[in-house]
Amino acid sequence: MGGIRVIVHPGRARTAGVMVAVAAALSMTVTGCSSDDSADTGGDGGPRAKPAAPTPSPTRSYPLSTAPATIPSVRQHDAARGPGWKPGPAAGIVVAKGSEALADEARLLAGELKIAYRGAVAAGPGDVELVLAPSQTGGAESYTVRTGGGKVRISGPDQSGVFYGTRTLKQAVRSGGVMPEGLVQDRPDRPQRGLMVDIARKSFTADWIEDRLREMADLKLNQLGLHFSDDQGFRIESDTHPEIVSQEHLTKDQVRKILALASSLHIQVVPEIDSPGHLGAVLAAYPQLQLRDVGGRTVRGAIDIGNPESARLVDELLREYADLFGGRFWHLGGDEYQALVRENPETSFPQLAALAREQYGPEGRVQDLATDWVNDRAAVVRPLGLRPKAWNDGFFRGGSVSVDKDVEVAYWTGKEIGARPPEEYLAEGRKLLNLNDEYMYYVLGEPNDFTYPTGKRIYEQWTPFVLRGTEPVPEKYSKQIVGGQFAVWCDLAQAQTQAQVASGIRMPLRATAQKLWVPGAPTASWADFQNLANRLG
Repeated sequence: MGGIRVIVHPGRARTAGVMVAVAAALSMTVTGCSSDDSADTGGDGGPRAKPAAPTPSPTRSYPLSTAPATIPSVRQHDAARGPGWKPGPAAGIVVAKGSEALADEARLLAGELKIAYRGAVAAGPGDVELVLAPSQTGGAESYTVRTGGGKVRISGPDQSGVFYGTRTLKQAVRSGGVMPEGLVQDRPDRPQRGLMVDIARKSFTADWIEDRLREMADLKLNQLGLHFSDDQGFRIESDTHPEIVSQEHLTKDQVRKILALASSLHIQVVPEIDSPGHLGAVLAAYPQLQLRDVGGRTVRGAIDIGNPESARLVDELLREYADLFGGRFWHLGGDEYQALVRENPETSFPQLAALAREQYGPEGRVQDLATDWVNDRAAVVRPLGLRPKAWNDGFFRGGSVSVDKDVEVAYWTGKEIGARPPEEYLAEGRKLLNLNDEYMYYVLGEPNDFTYPTGKRIYEQWTPFVLRGTEPVPEKYSKQIVGGQFAVWCDLAQAQTQAQVASGIRMPLRATAQKLWVPGAPTASWADFQNLANRLG
């Protein structure tokens, strides 16, 4: 039926029930009118007889389609009339000629929909065709899904975008039984969208991590952070320093399997060895490198940054695990170095104060040594092709040394010493990743006034601009806010089982995915969003 098109734009989408009602009304309007809008008049404007009622025929009349029901929601759907597409006995998945690189995505989708994978052949009746279209605009993670004539065509400029198109098709079939007729054009609002898990304080199994990767993939999340070293544990097998590894740990073969799965799902794994603080598990095997204060007392988790052997040890670990993980990013940590929480670090640690003055002049301070530690570790991972990240409270102001400008700020708190307002980092031109502890921190046991975050609060209140507390930063900084991560911290590791953690983060993770993919306030209510999540499983 020509001449009528419904477009669902960001910020103007409606609930599925309303759209179906509107679409049905439009259908009745179209089928009840002639093509010249003058059914009751002659060509000269005078009255004429109404045409006879049409003879019944097997031709079906379809209402205008509605947008597929997915999490995250699609950003644009151009409606059309038709039955849409659903998997059937004759249906199959094919890849277009020249798009053979999509074979893995095609096989995965075929298995999920329980239909055949036909390979690189022409699409036939009932088929889904995957197409690499490098000239297609919208960015690597964008995609288009065209549904009509009993077929589906999913295209994108990169494999990741086509993969996200397959997630939309999978969810549409699961939520409504059919991929609606029409055209979906979709892309993410933020380039980094993820989950971070503290596997150092609590040992999570490889199977649990793989389950989270599959869950993340359907939500179009693309980063998994693994914080695998802390005071309570070092959780990945080591060849260079086996003496530091906790009894419960992942083998390197298990990590390789995790990485292979993540790659197939277009998820980057971002490893973290936190230093110069949070190194208690490493220092248990190297007590001579433990930082001591003026009274000779050890400082929990803090390595002696004035000892060259400290840097040598940590750098050996960085190189070993950079080789294992590869990828694009490395998280250096840099937070909560306990020497800097003392009222006067220079008095508490005179040996570090003397070294700071020696290296940076009379105004040199302990914080300068800590800042340079982060820069030196960044200099180790950078030549390995990794882009460094660090926690925001490791970026101190007012010292002789600043953290290198290419180190991405993982902004989590305004409560710690050294935690400047996010606008200060943004004004310096830095890129920020949003892990606002007000909304995005799931801390086992809820210590230190933390409460388990709810998906409802993230869905209704949080945006990537809300970096600290509840107030957003100005939108002029939008291009510097690269995305966000929902974070699981295991401060009281036994407070929840693995299954309880998975259940507890289920809806917050879905809300996070929605808010990082589609800009603006959601149009569906939280209750409707929950119902959709339950239908999708």
